[in-house]
Amino acid sequence: QVQLVESGGGLVQPGGSLRLSCVASGNIFSLYAMSWYRQAPGNQREWVAGISTGGSTNYADSVKGRFTISRDNAKNTVYLQMNNLRPEDTAVYSCKGRYYGMDYWGKGTLVTVSS
Repeated sequence: QVQLVESGGGLVQPGGSLRLSCVASGNIFSLYAMSWYRQAPGNQREWVAGISTGGSTNYADSVKGRFTISRDNAKNTVYLQMNNLRPEDTAVYSCKGRYYGMDYWGKGTLVTVSS
């Protein structure tokens, strides 16, 4: 069973940037489709971005053009580069790995966008 650990969250001003990282245990990370989700207080969890095993990417409309998902299989890591952050991006961001229909989640990292 893979374990996922996120990092990189914090407090940032509107218009600022953060890069989140999600490190996976094990040696088959390259076989996992990876995604980032977020959950704001009082809201349901929402999908943010995804990257396939082949490197194809997809984004929610709310972050398209501002966020970039990428992966480094040699480092067992998926990244979420977040630019031009807005207060409505404030949430706990979690990564998810999917392998043969099984989903694995990290515990999340908090991103707060506020002046």
